[in-house]
Amino acid sequence: MINKNAPIGRPRRPTGWRRRALRLPILAYRVGLGSLFGKRLLLLHHTGRVSGRDRTTVLEVVSFDAVEASWTVASGFGSKADWYQNLRARPQSLIRFGNRPHPVTAHFLSSDDGAGIMDDYARRHPRTARRLCAYMGLPVDGSKESFRTAGRAIPFVRLEAGAGHRPAGRRHQ
Repeated sequence: MINKNAPIGRPRRPTGWRRRALRLPILAYRVGLGSLFGKRLLLLHHTGRVSGRDRTTVLEVVSFDAVEASWTVASGFGSKADWYQNLRARPQSLIRFGNRPHPVTAHFLSSDDGAGIMDDYARRHPRTARRLCAYMGLPVDGSKESFRTAGRAIPFVRLEAGAGHRPAGRRHQ
């Protein structure tokens, strides 16, 4: 079945049991098991731009910089994803990284920034980068330029911690 509202080249949002399975990490964070995900996932608390209700979603951390206290995440469902649009409306938010909360401000990155981020991600995680691009309908051939092209099509967001909220640990990317 074709979803006419889905952005071209983007996967349909999961429904049914797939959606429930993808939301299981939220339950893990709620019961204090966020540290199980290491530095790969974070829990984003955001406010619905229309409803004003508290919302949560788990996102993969594309890169983490402990020195700068920032996390970079990507919207695999494009700029129409609810969490992305909610952050556009209210960029101040809260994340849970491991079991520690961090107030953050969202900064929306340019497509040129996205190209560099995806190039770096593909260098560090080549198989995962290929699979993610395939899932999102972004053709890549394994070359640096194909990943840079894919990165230009993916909306990236940098979440920067407020003053006084520095994550423990050394710099990770």
